[in-house]
Amino acid sequence: MLVIRSAALFLVAALFEIGGAWLVWQGWREQRGWLWITGGLLALGAYGFVATFQPDAHFGRVLAAYGGIFVAGSIAWGMVADGYRPDRWDITGALICLAGMAVIMWAPRGN
Repeated sequence: MLVIRSAALFLVAALFEIGGAWLVWQGWREQRGWLWITGGLLALGAYGFVATFQPDAHFGRVLAAYGGIFVAGSIAWGMVADGYRPDRWDITGALICLAGMAVIMWAPRGN
């Protein structure tokens, strides 16, 4: 059950961080305005809080593992929000990152 909760928290964190960064990008680079940028900054701040709910108490481990989610989530976000078409190397790299994330976060440690 802890793995499911942890995975769900990673997905929520990705929504806030990637979504927040995308909103800032849209506000600034696509000139959609300060309202978009403000929404993005609020989402990025919320991301910081979501990470604190992970069941693992080690900041470095949680953030390192989240890196794999961020990589794969960014590619998925680009596909949905911007019509980005990943190639096989993008997908392969994302899968490698997700495998690394799973090892970092959920490998049996015996402690």
